Amino acid sequence: MEEASPNLVTIRNVTKYYERGKQRIEVLHGIDIGIAKGEFLALMGPSGSGKTTLLNLIGGLDKPSTGSVEVAGTRIDQLGSGELAKWRAANVGFVFQFYNLLPMLSARKNVELPLLLTKLSSAERKRNAEIALHLVNLGDRAAHKPKELSGGQAQRVAIARAIVSDPTLLICDEPTGDLDRHTADEILGLLQELNRLHGKTIIMVTHDPKAAEFAARRLQLDKGALVNAVESRSEA
Repeated sequence: MEEASPNLVTIRNVTKYYERGKQRIEVLHGIDIGIAKGEFLALMGPSGSGKTTLLNLIGGLDKPSTGSVEVAGTRIDQLGSGELAKWRAANVGFVFQFYNLLPMLSARKNVELPLLLTKLSSAERKRNAEIALHLVNLGDRAAHKPKELSGGQAQRVAIARAIVSDPTLLICDEPTGDLDRHTADEILGLLQELNRLHGKTIIMVTHDPKAAEFAARRLQLDKGALVNAVESRSEA
């Protein structure tokens, strides 16, 4: 009998390819990764290396062509589209480079959005959103709209939105790619705090070596294959 994996995320022999006419374009080749609960992992690599594709497979935004993706005991590669959408809503918080905030809504209303899919009352959604904003040190900006926020504040709102439903995974795709170094370091410090103090499992794609140093472990992809892993020495 096969033993249960001790990892939160287990990726086995994953490949991903796309068909263009008679041509097959392979993006990932035989990827095997284990990610522990409470880990902060950075996926690095040049443009076109497959790191965002791998992130999308872990977050349930796409499915592998072959191989398996298991998260917290669930084979998400075997879920139908409807089941996968429900799984994402319950288990994954997403943080993107360009925030994806709705400009007509306040910070609090933006953070509440994932909770509209739950059975929480309006008062409960408001309270949870305010708690999430306080966690990212933006409790005093709850009523502000995105145009009234700096880039760093907007990304903090996006992070609050990602954590408001207490997800299993926090998936970050170039979360500091649109920020200056000082603001980027503040955001990365916040992610590190969410990981260390609140136990969030974080998987982050970045091309920035300085950003990757905030993670506990770094994996390097090149041309769709893993080439090395690095343990971070940073205590930033």
